[in-house]
Amino acid sequence: MLLKAEEGHIVNTSSVNGFWASVGPRTPHTAYSAAKFAVKGFSEALLTDLRLNAPHIKVSVVMPGHIGTSIPLNSRKLQSGNQADAMDATQIAQARARVGSMGRDASSLSDDDIRKLVAERERRFHDEAPTSAAQAATIILDGVKADRWRILVGEDAHKIDELVRRSPERAYDADFFEAFAKEAGWRLPT
Repeated sequence: MLLKAEEGHIVNTSSVNGFWASVGPRTPHTAYSAAKFAVKGFSEALLTDLRLNAPHIKVSVVMPGHIGTSIPLNSRKLQSGNQADAMDATQIAQARARVGSMGRDASSLSDDDIRKLVAERERRFHDEAPTSAAQAATIILDGVKADRWRILVGEDAHKIDELVRRSPERAYDADFFEAFAKEAGWRLPT
């Protein structure tokens, strides 16, 4: 259908984790970053493919930073198959393990404490993001209209890109993340 259209534009969503495979020095997320690098690479390869074989079709890869969405809450619901906000025993155990992996003693926390920590994390992710979902949508649409193939979304995305390019050998050091987080206004997990 795209080939038959007069023009088209493919928009693929990657992430800042498509050029910086970290969300913090104590948070593993190999599969997520690998997928986002793949989306970025696929989109970049499409640039040449489309220029040669379908020049009327454009492509953009979107790489958002922290956008204020309900993705942590929605992901938790989707993974559990539970559409309610209530956390089941498996989710509580997973959250407790995640808290422990960040260097905090979770053994003294009650299930209710864990629920409150998760709810606060979900609230902060949405409410304290440097870029709202509406702002992100505007940035993406403006980038597509301008035929930009690479669309960074949010000042934090631009800052990460700049810092990783400036110092790629340090990009995965704990102090790199902490300095970036402070400069970008990201709150570090407690």
